[in-house]
Amino acid sequence: MTDDEGGADGLANAALVLIDLQQGFDDAVWGERNNPDAETNAARLLEHWRETDRPIVHVRHDSTEPDSPLRGDRPGFAFKPETAPIEGEPTMAKSVNSAFIGTTLEDWLRERALETVVIVGLTTDHCVSTSTRMAENLGFDPVVVRDATATFERSLDGETFDAETVHRTALAQLAGEFAEIATTATLLES
Repeated sequence: MTDDEGGADGLANAALVLIDLQQGFDDAVWGERNNPDAETNAARLLEHWRETDRPIVHVRHDSTEPDSPLRGDRPGFAFKPETAPIEGEPTMAKSVNSAFIGTTLEDWLRERALETVVIVGLTTDHCVSTSTRMAENLGFDPVVVRDATATFERSLDGETFDAETVHRTALAQLAGEFAEIATTATLLES
């Protein structure tokens, strides 16, 4: 990927934003999921960002729903081990879909003059999508990593949509209008 692809300013100073990579998403309550390699790919990017000393921020969901596996007082609030923060990496908690509401993410990015955000995590059609849309609306250049994100099946009016269809549809809605869509391999090569 080059600096002129997708309108992004390049990745040399891009922030890696890891969204909701939490153990609570392993709960069966969510249903069938796509992309079982999402965490592995996110971990590969995280390792690369650490090795190249680029900015990293971890955001996780602190649900206010009484039965949610993502509540701050539940084991599922914990980060997944393969993408857990290490000492010195900032963490933020949110209670809504957007990583920008109720957190200091926007200020953190602006204080460091970071314009490009590389977004990975869960779920593609909820918190990843909402955070990506807000990032673009706030003037940032989002890059969503298609194989480092995942989601679950969804239902409407008695019809169930498989997780891969939901995932691809969410990415299609973001592509071009709100974000550049990339792959782990492409980012690691750039």
